[in-house]
Amino acid sequence: MTNSSKTKPIPIIRHLFVVGLTTVFVSGIIGMSALFWLAWQIDGAGLGDPIQPTDAIVVLGALVRADGEPGRDLSARTRWAVELYHERVALGEKPVLITTGGYTNDRLSAAAVARRKAIEWGVPAERIFLADGGQTTGEDAQATAAVLVANGWRSVTLVSHPLHLYRSRWHFQRAGIPEIHTYAAGNRERLPNAARVFLSSREAAGIVWAAVDGWERFAPLGHFLEGIVYGRRRL
Repeated sequence: MTNSSKTKPIPIIRHLFVVGLTTVFVSGIIGMSALFWLAWQIDGAGLGDPIQPTDAIVVLGALVRADGEPGRDLSARTRWAVELYHERVALGEKPVLITTGGYTNDRLSAAAVARRKAIEWGVPAERIFLADGGQTTGEDAQATAAVLVANGWRSVTLVSHPLHLYRSRWHFQRAGIPEIHTYAAGNRERLPNAARVFLSSREAAGIVWAAVDGWERFAPLGHFLEGIVYGRRRL
């Protein structure tokens, strides 16, 4: 009787271990499947939307070089946004641009540098609005929303890297902007397949991270992750 009572807990512990291990395994499979599905959605969104008239064209912030010139991504986004401006996509005959990203009132912020390049490429200064003060896409969305509210605007065309469009739309929806369209600054099909898989997966991880409760508590880590996405933390 004594020996039997001592051996009974062992099968129970083994059973609990197997159940726990199985739960972790199944949860991992479900989690990875969800992440791959999200990455697939991100890749599909890289084509952008059909062009629609909107209240403003938004240039999503990206890297500014040490010499004050826009990095490759910021230059491409600004150039495509300017082309949309000249095609009268926003506000009919009076389109506007909103440039985002970087420290407030900093001449080397992503917003200020994109604005300067847009002026060089023929956009009147009075048609460009700054939405600076953000170091992440979520913060850019909040800053842009404030500009829209101040001017009574409701719709935007977001211009960014093809594989950044899905996450951009997600953040701008969370910021409460009613109507959002996207436009790819470049051709997704020109990216190597390995790069598309890597970038889509990284963007998916960024969305999952941003959705976690207590995100603001971990904002410095969020800034670091966006620095990985765009090369370095934006000015």
